[in-house]
Amino acid sequence: MKLIVVSMGFSAMVHPSSGQTRSSATYDPVVEDQILGEARMNIENVRKSVAGLSFHDEEMRPIAGARVRVDQISQDFLFGALSDGALSPKFSPDEAARFRELFVDLFNFTIVKVYWAGYEPEQGRPQWQELDGFLSWCVQQNLTVKGHPLAWTHPAGTPNWLLALPDEAATSLLDARIRNLVGGWQGRIDMWDVVNEPVTTVPWETAMLDPANTDWEIASGKRYHVSQVQVGEIVPWVERAFRNAAEANPEGNFILNEFFMIARPEVRAKFCELLGILLDRGVPVRGIGIQAHEPREMWFSPSQFKEALDDLARFGLPLHITEFIPQSAGKPIEGWRSGTWTQEAQAEFAEEIYTQAFGHPAVASINWWSFSDRDTWLEGGGLVDENLNPKPAYRLLKKLIRDDWMTREVDLVTDSTGAVEFSGFHGRYRVEVVLPGGDAKSMEIHLERGGENTWQFEM
Repeated sequence: MKLIVVSMGFSAMVHPSSGQTRSSATYDPVVEDQILGEARMNIENVRKSVAGLSFHDEEMRPIAGARVRVDQISQDFLFGALSDGALSPKFSPDEAARFRELFVDLFNFTIVKVYWAGYEPEQGRPQWQELDGFLSWCVQQNLTVKGHPLAWTHPAGTPNWLLALPDEAATSLLDARIRNLVGGWQGRIDMWDVVNEPVTTVPWETAMLDPANTDWEIASGKRYHVSQVQVGEIVPWVERAFRNAAEANPEGNFILNEFFMIARPEVRAKFCELLGILLDRGVPVRGIGIQAHEPREMWFSPSQFKEALDDLARFGLPLHITEFIPQSAGKPIEGWRSGTWTQEAQAEFAEEIYTQAFGHPAVASINWWSFSDRDTWLEGGGLVDENLNPKPAYRLLKKLIRDDWMTREVDLVTDSTGAVEFSGFHGRYRVEVVLPGGDAKSMEIHLERGGENTWQFEM
């Protein structure tokens, strides 16, 4: 969907909930509302399937009149956020416990950060012990975990001690880091952002020639422009990183992550060029990561977001909204809306983006980049405030994720063939059956997108 430009005049529409305005000088409000409406309808078509269950006795006779309750207990779509703030010294033990409680009440997915400079501040001394304990908690809470990132030529990904080494030695250590992390955490972390920002930072070879650690900024325009690094220079090191990851865990879910994919089509075009070459070469890129916080004050329009998702979906890979963090610190809003970033505006923008992401068939996950205002890198970017009180955005997402987008406590009665049928969101369900004589039994099923989704049970 192309943006529709209105050539004459300026008018503003006031949204009923937040008081923010949107300009028809750039966007057609009718088209934007239509796109959001289509996303809401798509949720029913994309995220739900029909399930059929039948019950019979040991002689294969159908059991009619049995009471059946189905209740969804987990979701296949991944809704997550950074949760390592619970480890921060900024929180007391009681606050950390409250942090974790609020987190698991909302999310089934989390990201752990392994930026090289922080994870291994001294050569040969990786800080794995704290992460190990945290991952044990994630497993206990049934959280899917993604590691972020394995390779990045930003200073956070190229510690100063690394740049002091000969190029060949530094590259060998990158290979070893990727293999050790992916292989070592296999089973607890099977999803990774393998290379972060390949188009908007310099290639590995360039970074190794920059011991001052200042050569990484190209998309910002401070030192380079995105067009000054050719895709051919990027391919070799990205390919090497992904092949190392896949050799360490052949079944891993490996993502190529980039920013400015929504706001700057020229960055997305270059990313697509890179991705096309990698896929043609058989490089095991298994997902596309879309950061959604650049520019940081921008409110993307529905058509702008849809255009980016549709463009990237043509590769046939799952799309992951990896870093979404609207703020609430009172800064001016840029883009589709005008006004200021309040808590109410933060919640409203979140509703639009989550609705479009969940309603798009290619999207597999969405991740909020900071959970609490106390430990966020972007002021006001948390879902809970500095005192761990849920903000409007938290309450909104809880309603969407845990109520509107889950199938809860559906009561059914088997027909004369012993069968029932229901339409539900994809995920795991608890099925409780009470026979006409009063005997009861429970079991679990997994309602899958594209699955056969029929079950027969002997009672």
